[in-house]
Amino acid sequence: MIPRIERIHDLLASISLDEFDPAADLLPLAHQDRFGALEETINLFALQLDVTVREHRGTISELEASRRELQDKLTTIEEQRAAIRTMSTPVVELWDDVLALPIVGMVDSRRADEMIADLLERVTQARARCVIIDLTGVELVDTATAGHFLRLVATTRLVGTFCVITGLNPRIAAAMTELGVDLGGTPTLATLKDGLKACFAHLGRVTARRSQ
Repeated sequence: MIPRIERIHDLLASISLDEFDPAADLLPLAHQDRFGALEETINLFALQLDVTVREHRGTISELEASRRELQDKLTTIEEQRAAIRTMSTPVVELWDDVLALPIVGMVDSRRADEMIADLLERVTQARARCVIIDLTGVELVDTATAGHFLRLVATTRLVGTFCVITGLNPRIAAAMTELGVDLGGTPTLATLKDGLKACFAHLGRVTARRSQ
């Protein structure tokens, strides 16, 4: 009986260690006694458990493949969103020392943070001394949006860049007035062309002061 019990122990151990092999680990049914009936029952249990484990492994494998596919799709969507955000708020070099940031649509906190980071990076790379923030493509302004514009203007000033706002239509100007938005003396002009002229004038004054 002891060798038969040891074989049962080995079988259960192989199952617990996830090393069960039906072709090699099943108990030999060489005895027609009550213990043999137990051995047969254990074999059936082991086979059924092996089938269940294999099915679960297949399910887990399919779920993992689905998870990877979903993650890839989410990554692609995020990359597309980033590309759309970049295209919707490109930082354009209009002239030597002059950058323009045309803004289209609504501006939330995340987009404002990205615009500020991109603008600072371009200002540093190009060593630009003037920035034109063009709001021609902005149709609505609420308190939050106005706050983001103020952050943008303040950030450009902190790095010593001359800032001009262009494209303020009468409706946006009235809305910002009602909201009590104070641009702190930042020039506001009608068109991008006017903003470029203001930047040229500023650069001319700076050059003149340096030559004195």
